[in-house]
Amino acid sequence: MRLNDLRDLPGATTSKKRVGRGIGSGLGKTSGHGQKGQKSRSGVAIKGFEGGQMPIHMRLPKRGFNNNFAKDFNEVNVGRIQTAIDDKKLDASKPVTVQALVEAGVVRRARDGVRLLGRGELKSKVSFEITGASSGAVKAVEAAGGTVTITAMPQRQAKSAGQDAPKKTAKKAATKKAAPKKAAAKKSAAKNDTSE
Repeated sequence: MRLNDLRDLPGATTSKKRVGRGIGSGLGKTSGHGQKGQKSRSGVAIKGFEGGQMPIHMRLPKRGFNNNFAKDFNEVNVGRIQTAIDDKKLDASKPVTVQALVEAGVVRRARDGVRLLGRGELKSKVSFEITGASSGAVKAVEAAGGTVTITAMPQRQAKSAGQDAPKKTAKKAATKKAAPKKAAAKKSAAKNDTSE
Protein backbone atom coordinates (compact mmCIF):
# COMPACT_ATOMS: atom_id res chain seq x y z
CA MET A 1 0.00 0.00 0.00
CA ARG A 2 1.19 3.51 -0.75
CA LEU A 3 0.27 6.84 0.80
CA ASN A 4 -1.63 7.93 -2.29
CA ASP A 5 -3.86 4.87 -1.94
CA LEU A 6 -5.09 5.84 1.54
CA ARG A 7 -8.78 6.77 1.65
CA ASP A 8 -11.30 7.57 4.39
CA LEU A 9 -14.00 5.03 5.07
CA PRO A 10 -17.32 5.72 3.23
CA GLY A 11 -19.38 8.23 5.26
CA ALA A 12 -16.47 9.36 7.40
CA THR A 13 -16.45 12.79 5.78
CA THR A 14 -19.31 14.89 4.43
CA SER A 15 -19.31 18.01 2.31
CA LYS A 16 -19.93 21.36 3.99
CA LYS A 17 -23.56 22.47 4.31
CA ARG A 18 -23.97 25.45 1.98
CA VAL A 19 -26.76 27.61 3.32
CA GLY A 20 -28.41 30.73 1.95
CA ARG A 21 -28.04 29.63 -1.67
CA GLY A 22 -31.64 29.93 -2.89
CA ILE A 23 -34.96 28.21 -2.18
CA GLY A 24 -34.06 25.24 -4.39
CA SER A 25 -31.40 24.13 -1.91
CA GLY A 26 -33.91 23.83 0.92
CA LEU A 27 -31.71 26.02 3.10
CA GLY A 28 -32.17 29.40 1.45
CA LYS A 29 -33.19 32.75 2.90
CA THR A 30 -33.30 31.94 6.64
CA SER A 31 -30.64 29.19 6.23
CA GLY A 32 -32.56 26.68 8.34
CA HIS A 33 -32.92 29.02 11.32
CA GLY A 34 -36.65 29.76 10.81
CA GLN A 35 -38.49 33.02 11.33
CA LYS A 36 -38.04 35.70 13.96
CA GLY A 37 -40.72 37.67 15.74
CA GLN A 38 -44.45 37.00 15.25
CA LYS A 39 -44.07 34.19 12.72
CA SER A 40 -41.85 32.21 15.08
CA ARG A 41 -44.63 32.01 17.69
CA SER A 42 -47.25 29.29 17.76
CA GLY A 43 -50.93 30.04 17.34
CA VAL A 44 -50.38 32.94 14.94
CA ALA A 45 -52.53 32.94 11.80
CA ILE A 46 -51.62 35.88 9.56
CA LYS A 47 -52.34 34.23 6.23
CA GLY A 48 -54.72 36.55 4.41
CA PHE A 49 -53.93 39.51 6.68
CA GLU A 50 -53.15 42.57 4.57
CA GLY A 51 -51.82 45.00 7.14
CA GLY A 52 -55.23 46.18 8.29
CA GLN A 53 -56.67 47.12 4.90
CA MET A 54 -59.81 45.36 3.69
CA PRO A 55 -58.75 41.80 2.67
CA ILE A 56 -59.31 40.73 -0.92
CA HIS A 57 -61.88 38.07 -0.01
CA MET A 58 -63.98 40.85 1.54
CA ARG A 59 -63.38 43.37 -1.24
CA LEU A 60 -64.59 41.09 -4.03
CA PRO A 61 -68.35 41.02 -4.78
CA LYS A 62 -70.37 37.94 -4.02
CA ARG A 63 -72.34 36.12 -6.72
CA GLY A 64 -75.05 33.50 -6.71
CA PHE A 65 -77.32 32.07 -4.06
CA ASN A 66 -77.12 29.05 -1.78
CA ASN A 67 -80.45 27.63 -0.73
CA ASN A 68 -80.21 26.41 2.85
CA PHE A 69 -83.45 24.47 2.47
CA ALA A 70 -82.58 22.64 -0.77
CA LYS A 71 -83.11 18.87 -0.73
CA ASP A 72 -80.20 16.58 -1.52
CA PHE A 73 -81.69 13.67 -3.46
CA ASN A 74 -79.95 10.52 -4.65
CA GLU A 75 -80.70 9.98 -8.34
CA VAL A 76 -81.30 6.57 -9.89
CA ASN A 77 -82.11 5.80 -13.52
CA VAL A 78 -84.64 3.17 -14.53
CA GLY A 79 -81.89 1.31 -16.42
CA ARG A 80 -80.02 0.85 -13.14
CA ILE A 81 -83.18 -0.54 -11.56
CA GLN A 82 -83.57 -3.05 -14.39
CA THR A 83 -79.94 -4.15 -13.95
CA ALA A 84 -80.54 -4.70 -10.22
CA ILE A 85 -83.66 -6.73 -11.00
CA ASP A 86 -81.76 -8.85 -13.55
CA ASP A 87 -79.02 -9.46 -10.97
CA LYS A 88 -81.74 -10.50 -8.48
CA LYS A 89 -80.79 -7.75 -6.04
CA LEU A 90 -84.31 -6.31 -6.25
CA ASP A 91 -87.59 -8.21 -6.23
CA ALA A 92 -89.88 -6.82 -8.93
CA SER A 93 -92.94 -8.37 -7.27
CA LYS A 94 -92.50 -6.16 -4.18
CA PRO A 95 -92.74 -2.36 -4.06
CA VAL A 96 -89.40 -0.68 -4.64
CA THR A 97 -88.88 1.72 -1.74
CA VAL A 98 -85.96 3.89 -0.68
CA GLN A 99 -85.06 1.37 2.00
CA ALA A 100 -85.12 -1.48 -0.54
CA LEU A 101 -82.77 0.46 -2.84
CA VAL A 102 -80.32 1.05 0.01
CA GLU A 103 -80.42 -2.60 1.11
CA ALA A 104 -79.89 -3.77 -2.50
CA GLY A 105 -76.84 -1.50 -2.85
CA VAL A 106 -78.35 0.53 -5.68
CA VAL A 107 -77.75 3.69 -3.63
CA ARG A 108 -75.30 4.05 -0.77
CA ARG A 109 -77.45 6.21 1.48
CA ALA A 110 -80.92 7.72 1.42
CA ARG A 111 -79.97 11.38 2.12
CA ASP A 112 -83.17 13.42 1.64
CA GLY A 113 -84.69 10.71 -0.57
CA VAL A 114 -84.30 9.04 -3.97
CA ARG A 115 -85.41 10.55 -7.28
CA LEU A 116 -86.09 8.27 -10.23
CA LEU A 117 -84.81 9.37 -13.65
CA GLY A 118 -85.74 8.06 -17.08
CA ARG A 119 -82.44 7.05 -18.69
CA GLY A 120 -82.25 3.43 -19.76
CA GLU A 121 -84.88 0.79 -20.46
CA LEU A 122 -87.25 -0.78 -17.94
CA LYS A 123 -88.75 -4.13 -18.96
CA SER A 124 -90.13 -5.37 -15.65
CA LYS A 125 -93.45 -4.38 -14.14
CA VAL A 126 -92.42 -2.55 -10.95
CA SER A 127 -94.30 -0.42 -8.45
CA PHE A 128 -92.19 2.39 -6.97
CA GLU A 129 -92.73 4.16 -3.66
CA ILE A 130 -90.06 6.85 -3.71
CA THR A 131 -89.60 10.53 -2.92
CA GLY A 132 -89.45 11.84 -6.48
CA ALA A 133 -89.54 10.97 -10.18
CA SER A 134 -89.08 12.78 -13.47
CA SER A 135 -91.87 12.79 -16.08
CA GLY A 136 -89.74 10.59 -18.36
CA ALA A 137 -89.25 8.05 -15.60
CA VAL A 138 -92.97 7.95 -14.82
CA LYS A 139 -93.74 7.33 -18.51
CA ALA A 140 -91.14 4.54 -18.69
CA VAL A 141 -92.50 2.82 -15.58
CA GLU A 142 -96.14 3.11 -16.72
CA ALA A 143 -95.22 1.85 -20.20
CA ALA A 144 -93.84 -1.30 -18.55
CA GLY A 145 -97.07 -1.67 -16.58
CA GLY A 146 -95.79 -0.36 -13.27
CA THR A 147 -96.79 2.52 -11.01
CA VAL A 148 -95.00 5.39 -9.30
CA THR A 149 -96.15 6.66 -5.91
CA ILE A 150 -94.48 9.75 -4.49
CA THR A 151 -93.97 9.46 -0.73
CA ALA A 152 -92.30 11.89 1.64
CA MET A 153 -89.22 10.86 3.59
CA PRO A 154 -89.88 10.48 7.31
CA GLN A 155 -88.78 13.68 9.00
CA ARG A 156 -87.87 14.26 12.62
CA GLN A 157 -90.92 15.08 14.65
CA ALA A 158 -90.95 18.57 16.13
CA LYS A 159 -90.36 18.52 19.86
CA SER A 160 -93.27 19.58 22.00
CA ALA A 161 -92.99 22.78 24.04
CA GLY A 162 -90.82 22.30 27.09
CA GLN A 163 -89.44 18.92 25.98
CA ASP A 164 -85.62 18.87 26.12
CA ALA A 165 -85.73 22.64 26.63
CA PRO A 166 -82.66 24.45 27.94
CA LYS A 167 -82.46 25.09 31.67
CA LYS A 168 -82.99 28.85 31.27
CA THR A 169 -86.29 28.42 29.41
CA ALA A 170 -87.40 25.82 31.93
CA LYS A 171 -86.67 28.25 34.76
CA LYS A 172 -88.62 31.01 32.97
CA ALA A 173 -91.60 28.71 32.55
CA ALA A 174 -91.44 27.77 36.25
CA THR A 175 -91.28 31.41 37.35
CA LYS A 176 -94.24 32.31 35.10
CA LYS A 177 -96.31 29.56 36.70
CA ALA A 178 -95.29 30.64 40.19
CA ALA A 179 -95.97 34.37 39.60
CA PRO A 180 -99.83 34.20 39.68
CA LYS A 181 -99.71 32.12 42.89
CA LYS A 182 -97.49 34.71 44.56
CA ALA A 183 -99.78 37.55 43.47
CA ALA A 184 -102.83 35.73 44.81
CA ALA A 185 -101.04 35.10 48.11
CA LYS A 186 -100.18 38.82 48.44
CA LYS A 187 -103.81 39.83 47.77
CA SER A 188 -105.13 37.43 50.38
CA ALA A 189 -102.55 38.65 52.87
CA ALA A 190 -103.60 42.27 52.22
CA LYS A 191 -107.28 41.40 52.84
CA ASN A 192 -106.53 39.57 56.04
CA ASP A 193 -104.31 42.38 57.33
CA THR A 194 -106.72 44.56 59.43
CA SER A 195 -104.13 46.11 61.74
CA GLU A 196 -104.70 49.56 60.17
